Amino acid sequence: MKVALTIVDHLRRAEQVYGDRIAVIDEPDQPAASWGSITYKEMARRARAQAAGLDALGVPQGARVAVVSQNSARLLTAFFGVSGYGRVLVPINFRLVAAEVSYIVEHCGAEVLLVDPELEEALADVTAKHKFVIGAESDGVLYKYDTEPQAWEPDEDATATINYTSGTTARPKGVQLTHRSLWVNAAVFGWQLGINDRDVYLHTLPQFHVNGWGLVYSVTAMGGTHVILRKVDGPEILRRIENHKITLLCGAPAVANTVLDAAGTGLPTSRDSVRMVVAGAPPPTKTIERIGSELGWEFIQIYGLTETSPLLTMNRMRSEWDGLSSHDRASKLGAAGAPALGVQVTVDAEGEVLARGNTVMNGYWNQPEETRKAIVDGWFHSGDGGSVGENNFITIADRKKDVIISGGENVSSIEVEDALFSHPDVAEVAVIGIPDEKWGELVLGLVVKSAGSSLTEDELIAYVKTKLAGYKCPKRIEFREELARTATGKLQKFILRAPYWEGREKQIN
Repeated sequence: MKVALTIVDHLRRAEQVYGDRIAVIDEPDQPAASWGSITYKEMARRARAQAAGLDALGVPQGARVAVVSQNSARLLTAFFGVSGYGRVLVPINFRLVAAEVSYIVEHCGAEVLLVDPELEEALADVTAKHKFVIGAESDGVLYKYDTEPQAWEPDEDATATINYTSGTTARPKGVQLTHRSLWVNAAVFGWQLGINDRDVYLHTLPQFHVNGWGLVYSVTAMGGTHVILRKVDGPEILRRIENHKITLLCGAPAVANTVLDAAGTGLPTSRDSVRMVVAGAPPPTKTIERIGSELGWEFIQIYGLTETSPLLTMNRMRSEWDGLSSHDRASKLGAAGAPALGVQVTVDAEGEVLARGNTVMNGYWNQPEETRKAIVDGWFHSGDGGSVGENNFITIADRKKDVIISGGENVSSIEVEDALFSHPDVAEVAVIGIPDEKWGELVLGLVVKSAGSSLTEDELIAYVKTKLAGYKCPKRIEFREELARTATGKLQKFILRAPYWEGREKQIN
């Protein structure tokens, strides 16, 4: 017997097995009315009501529903209310500016657009056939309670979500993740993390980010409790961990740093009861060691990409390391880790990390040429450089593509260069990532000004902030007389980067 694997399986099980258990504790401080605490029975009821609401709007199965929102119970439920009944959810990065959001909405052909109230003014010019501000306006239309939604013939190969990633080109690419790829990722990730019905998961990771790395599904399936955090704040994270008895959270190294800073003020850290999963770029060994020694938490590192749902590798404390010093254990945990169950990872002759498995994307939405470049002869090309060591552990050493990972978010250097170059006083520009203790990598713009220009660093950064999301904008600008180029005029970024990475074993931070 073969039964289609679809993401509604996770909520269906939670409703059947843990119906009266608290499913979600919503963010209390948000512009839309909070949902407070709701059970899995109620969460499933609201997911069905959302599907019925989309039916009533005339939104067909297969249509795209875009959501630009901070973490919320509504967004969490939409992963099931939209995708679970045959439509495609497009969770969009809430940090993007209007022009970027507009491109994504148009590119994916979204029929419905839901916008966080905090972004209503900023995204006023972004349009869709059906546009709603999240809250009372959308609730009244999109939730048709006690109405059975239209039946959907389960298809595990259907696209469940389209997640846009900056990649290496100026325009973002829409990663098509199927029900099957998301289901397998959730199962493997959940198993290897040991997620169970005693877990209380704090949503420090943006839910739009590869669907919360798949934990929106894993935690739901096992009956864990979701605690929604709208905005990352170190002291608030520690307070919620203490108040709600949090056992699991995820984030980029920057999240770990803000928690460590907050712990230094004397706030309790719930020692020995918390697992923290970190990805985006490996944090320094010192940071890994501090998470264990100062917070008393288990540090778990993973590696993956939006295109792989995302889990490719995991690095978690092994019994063989029990006798090592805390520094040596932290050093071991700095590697990306061993391939996850069902995933094959290798490094080709050029040093690029390749992967294959059930969690690899179906392709880029309406970009077949980009898909062919990314998946060659059955292997996904990550664009990251690395090596394979003892026990098949992968270490990520540098980035083959010009992507900067700042605060766990991908930043396309080409996109930032385009924004800088659009300023009339910029004659030449190169954007690179340089090491930074807080952000992992910092976006640095190297700029040659037009003759006679009096343009300042602050003026140029302020200008770029009108073009791009804040996290993409350069944190620093350095003015140069010239930039290193080849005889054919191509920028030699490895020469430009070299002084900032001198003495470092890895060309990634």
